[in-house]
Amino acid sequence: MRLIAIALALLGVAFAASGKELPKKTFCVFDPVGANGPIFTRMQDFRTAALEWGVEAELKAYTNEAVALADFQSGVCDGSLVTGTRVRPFNVFTGSLEAVGGLTSYQQLRELIGMLARPQAGKYMVDGRYEISGIIPGGSVYVFVRDKAIDSVEAAAGKKVATLDYDLASKKVVEHIGATMVPATVATFAPRFNNGDVDIAYAPAVAYEPFEMYKGLGQQGGIYRFSFAQMNFQLITYRDQLPDGFGQSSREFFAEHFDQGMEHILTAERGIPENYWVDMPDEQELQYLDMLAGIRDELATQGVYDTQMMKLMKKLRCRANPMHHECAMDLLF
Repeated sequence: MRLIAIALALLGVAFAASGKELPKKTFCVFDPVGANGPIFTRMQDFRTAALEWGVEAELKAYTNEAVALADFQSGVCDGSLVTGTRVRPFNVFTGSLEAVGGLTSYQQLRELIGMLARPQAGKYMVDGRYEISGIIPGGSVYVFVRDKAIDSVEAAAGKKVATLDYDLASKKVVEHIGATMVPATVATFAPRFNNGDVDIAYAPAVAYEPFEMYKGLGQQGGIYRFSFAQMNFQLITYRDQLPDGFGQSSREFFAEHFDQGMEHILTAERGIPENYWVDMPDEQELQYLDMLAGIRDELATQGVYDTQMMKLMKKLRCRANPMHHECAMDLLF
């Protein structure tokens, strides 16, 4: 933090000497842990880099994502960093990055974020006044169960699942497996899981420690080592409030710093006791992937997911696993 402060001071002196005063812009940053959390901490580097793009960035930490987004919509913020699902109403293309089963590895996510940071992809980042100015990895979303006996779709039928009530995709999954949806928010899903109000919850590994999810797991619980989706954070901005080229420079910055964005995620995954992890048999994992593929197709038909993004994700999956049956037709032509 001291080095960042020094860098800001030096850049400020340089601009003062040139007689220029940078416009001050506010960015509302959602981090469940708050100003001391890993996401907000990572944004300090963005604050320094933004000076080079012609902006003095003020960062405001929010532990309530809905409030961070509401402040953006009301003009309190010039940009807001929120999860990809929250971005969907503003940009369905990038808002589809969290599609269930869409990406199955961090390498695929790295490649996709890199592709979207290219200037050629800029037209997909803009929708009216809104521009997606960067994407940060949030970690694979895993299924947490209070009892390892919940080990199949059939076993999950009738169980209670903490479900983000604004996420249509998660609702569809819960309906598909015949479970009972219990509406939840980022603030309430973990307490409901820990208190036994629900049998199942889904979250990235970074939620395990700060949300004390080990209390809900207890002695019988487990975490399935299966990437249900790739959580991410996206910086949505008002393009008419920022200098020309800001969004492109910002996207390139976040893509170049992908590895730094992954550090706390990998640390969190390694920090979960091994006895909680449950590995699925290959056959069962394929069944789940097929189930999620069907749900993706249905949601794409309904306009919830962007069809172009679904095609792009498929290309990345097939590049990683060309022998998977969904890629078989591509090999024939």
